[in-house]
Amino acid sequence: MRDRVISWLAENVSSHRLQHILGVEQTSISLARCHQLDTEKAGKAGLMHDLAKFFSPDKLLKIAQEAQIPVDNICSNHPHLLHAEVGAVIAQQEFKVDDPEILKAIGNHTLGSPLMSELSCVVFIADALEPNRGDSVELSAMRKVATENLYKCVQQTSDYSLEYLVSNQKIIHPRAILTRNWALAKAKQLANKSSITKISD
Repeated sequence: MRDRVISWLAENVSSHRLQHILGVEQTSISLARCHQLDTEKAGKAGLMHDLAKFFSPDKLLKIAQEAQIPVDNICSNHPHLLHAEVGAVIAQQEFKVDDPEILKAIGNHTLGSPLMSELSCVVFIADALEPNRGDSVELSAMRKVATENLYKCVQQTSDYSLEYLVSNQKIIHPRAILTRNWALAKAKQLANKSSITKISD
């Protein structure tokens, strides 16, 4: 199936985007291995996360409507925000992916979602931190955190994306902020549990 997906991508995205996608695939597999998650699922979700990235706004809106994906005012005015959830539809229709966790990980990779699974966290992080994104001090630090604490890294990559959106006067979808706040709370909760465990030991 991997070869078929790559052939399809080669016809539907740019070569630059395909390199990014392959980077996300490998980073997803690597992070899944670090956190004892299913590496095959992670690889599939990473490989298919951007299936709809180059779809036109009209096509994104049409598929979203047909698939009954909720489209709010922000998404109707900025349809590119739908490419993740539409990508999950394409994975299902074109490649017969029926695993709900893989489909959710594809659908959540852009805006995230409160209460998302660890697999979704992995693909969300991999999309932001795969090697083709660059090698700044900030990215390197986040890549280290990604191997240690998924929720802390979701919060950090959310902050990183939000800073970019604010500084470039881009629209911010409320779900991105909800995801960031959820990950922050989750990371703090786990840190508190860990410190209590150490004290009791």
